[in-house]
Amino acid sequence: MDRIDSMEERMAHLLRAVDDLSDVVSAQQKEIDRLTRLVGLLVEREAEREDGAGGAPAANVRPPHW
Repeated sequence: MDRIDSMEERMAHLLRAVDDLSDVVSAQQKEIDRLTRLVGLLVEREAEREDGAGGAPAANVRPPHW
């Protein structure tokens, strides 16, 4: 009986660990989705900004004090 009790205890710990890891993976996926949306918005904003700048990248534009 001790052997069965030991195995049941180990299985309970393993099931708890799997549930905890599942929660972590789910939270990470939500964060990845949120960050992916933010990066997409930033890419769109940068593309609009570059289109509005006349096509010249800001790095190639002389500063006004030159």
